[in-house]
Amino acid sequence: MFIEKIKSEGLSQLSYLIGGGGKAVVIDPRRDCEIYVEKAAQLGCRITHIFETHRNEDLVSGAPILAELTGATVYHGPNAAGDVKYAKTAAEGESFKAGEVRIEVLETPGHTDDSVSYVLYDQSFGDDAVAVCTGDALFVGDVGRTDFYPDRAKEVAGLLFDSLQKLLTLGDHVYVLPAHGAGSVCGDNMANRDFSSIGYERAHNKMLQITDRDEFIAAKLDEHHYQPPYFRLMERLNLEGGTPASRVLVPAPLDLKELRELAKHSVLVDVRDVTAYLGSHVAGSLALPVGMLASFAGWLIEPDKQITLIAESDAQAETAARHLARIGFDNIAGYFALPIPGWAANALSFDAVSVVGVDEVARRVEERPSGWQLLDVRSQSEVESGVIEGSRHIYVGHVPVELESLSRDTHYTVMCASGARATVAASVLVSQGFNNVDVFMGSMGAWQSEGHAVADKPA
Repeated sequence: MFIEKIKSEGLSQLSYLIGGGGKAVVIDPRRDCEIYVEKAAQLGCRITHIFETHRNEDLVSGAPILAELTGATVYHGPNAAGDVKYAKTAAEGESFKAGEVRIEVLETPGHTDDSVSYVLYDQSFGDDAVAVCTGDALFVGDVGRTDFYPDRAKEVAGLLFDSLQKLLTLGDHVYVLPAHGAGSVCGDNMANRDFSSIGYERAHNKMLQITDRDEFIAAKLDEHHYQPPYFRLMERLNLEGGTPASRVLVPAPLDLKELRELAKHSVLVDVRDVTAYLGSHVAGSLALPVGMLASFAGWLIEPDKQITLIAESDAQAETAARHLARIGFDNIAGYFALPIPGWAANALSFDAVSVVGVDEVARRVEERPSGWQLLDVRSQSEVESGVIEGSRHIYVGHVPVELESLSRDTHYTVMCASGARATVAASVLVSQGFNNVDVFMGSMGAWQSEGHAVADKPA
C-alpha cells in the first residue's frame, strides 16, 4: 500500500493518491489533475475511484475532470447543498476496495453538511486502520471552520464536535491525512507540517482538549473567519463540475504595445515579490505575489475580469496561471516580463511605493501628525491579540469595498504582520488614485520585536 500526497501551494490544499496491487484511488483532486494519472502510471496502477471529502469552497474540484480522463467513478458525501451532478453518494458504513486498499466511509459533518472521512485499511497487512482522510473536519493542530451556516451556527458546531469524537475512536496509531495545511483559509491554527496521527492530535490539538460539547460550541462561535466573494463561484462549480484547466498554462508573452492596450481594460496583476513591486511597478497594477494569489485574488479581482500578469519569467507566469486556474480564474490575456531598465527606456509609466521602518512609525504614532493614519489590514483574530494605538483596522480583503470610507487627502501607512499583506493593500489604494501611501515594512512583528507598546483594540 502506498500513500502519495500532492500539495497545491498557495492554497495549501492536500490531495492523495492511494493504492497498491495495481489499483489506486484519488482523494480530493485539484483541477489541473494530470499529475494523478502520471503518478499512478509510474506506480503501475490504474485509478478506479475518486473520493471527495466535501464540497470545497476555496478551489475548483478536479474530480469530474479526472473521471473523464480515467473512467473512474466519483463519490461524494450525502446531504450536499445541491445535486453533485458528477458524483455518486458515499454514505456511512459503505466500503470500497481498490487493489490492496479498503476504504470505509465515515460521515463527519460540521464543517459542511456533506463532509465525510475515508478510513484506509491495508488488506495485505492486518485488520486495523492505517490512516484516515479527514477532509476539513480535522487538521494538523486545528479543526474545521463551521461558519458556512450562520443560521445554524450552534447546530453545525455541535455536529463537528460529534464528528471529531467519532474520529478519535479510530485509534491513536492512525495517521491523519487532512485536506488542507498551514496557510489555508480553512483554519487559523494549523501546524506547519502536513502529517500527524490521531494520538498526537488527541494530545496536542487545542480544540480536541475541549471535551465538553457546549464548551466546544462556544469556542467555535467565538471564531472569526472570512469568506472571499469567489467562494460562491466555487460552490456552484463544485456542484455542476468545473471545466478542465488548460494543459498548457503558460500565458502568451506580451510586448510593450500589447501591454499598453490591455492596460485600458484588463486587471494588471504583478506576481513578483513584494519588494520588487515596492521598488518599481507598472502604474495601476495590483501586487499579488505568486504565493499570495490563491489567498487574495478572489478578494481583489472579479472572476469574469481579464487578467494581465506582470512577471519576472516564463516559469513565474506559468506558476501564477496555474494558481489562478485552481480557483477558476482562467481569463488571462498574457504576461509582460521586460526587465525594469527596459521600462524606462521604452517610456513605460511606472511607480514605486515608499517603505518606512519601526523608528519612523513610532515617531508618527507619538507625534500624531495631521492628516496621517496607520491602516492595519490584518485579520480580526490578529487584531484581537493587540494593535498599535491609533491605528484603523480594515481587513486586506475588504479594502476594495471600503475605499469610499477612506480620504484621498490622508497619508496612509499600511501595516500587517510583516509587510506582505500591507503591500497588497497599498497596491489597491495606489491603483485607485491614493497618492500618499507607504508601507510599514516589518509591521507588527518589527514593532513588537523593538519592545513598543501594544493596545487592546484599534481606533
